[in-house]
Amino acid sequence: MVNNIKIEVCCGSINDCIVAEKCNADRIELNQALELGGLTPSVATLTTAKKYTSIPICCMVKPRHIGSCYTEEEFEVIIADAKNLIAHGADGIVFGFLNSDGTIDEERTSKMVETIHPKEAIFNKTFDTTEDFEKSLQILIDCGVDRVLTMGGSIYPDLEAGCKILGELIEKYGTQIEILPGGGVQEHNVQEILSLTKANQIHMTAKYMASDPSRSMFRTKHEATEYFAVSESNLKAIMKKIAEFQQ
Repeated sequence: MVNNIKIEVCCGSINDCIVAEKCNADRIELNQALELGGLTPSVATLTTAKKYTSIPICCMVKPRHIGSCYTEEEFEVIIADAKNLIAHGADGIVFGFLNSDGTIDEERTSKMVETIHPKEAIFNKTFDTTEDFEKSLQILIDCGVDRVLTMGGSIYPDLEAGCKILGELIEKYGTQIEILPGGGVQEHNVQEILSLTKANQIHMTAKYMASDPSRSMFRTKHEATEYFAVSESNLKAIMKKIAEFQQ
């Protein structure tokens, strides 16, 4: 912890995980394709990350980057991925299920929690697309979800409004479910987020745009040459702000 604040870093590669632990993160959320919002990492990525780091690793299980209302076949894959990742050392699974009307899918969420426990069951920022946060949070509590990652609907760019929502949710439900602020956390706003929410943990990527030199020959407007990665300098700067934060 830094200044009694638990730090979770969103990682998309082995190198990201190594950087996160080097900068004294407490927990990793492991994904692949951060530039797509984070997808299910391979088992090999997880086992290799466990080899080079010692802090807990929770894995995202998400088969596609758009939406959270899945077909039966996609749900079957999600359950299988969760079981496989847990069997290979995942300390928790991050997921999200919605019905077609945008409400929490209680049946699938309960099934997923049952699959994950006793490891941690974490609902992802899909939560922020629901209309009634209190009702949605109560559903997650009833389903046995351990933690929810949320930006309060609008932490970034409307920092104050999002943090006000988060602060109210933490005050009312924080003893029943962990509420993890995350989304747009940067050096210049992390203290304000912590101050407004009164949260005791925070999630961040501290990302920058990395480039693969082999793509330089394809540098056209139609070819992507960069990808998201955790920046050690950005993460250290955010950590410094958290260390200096007056609670």
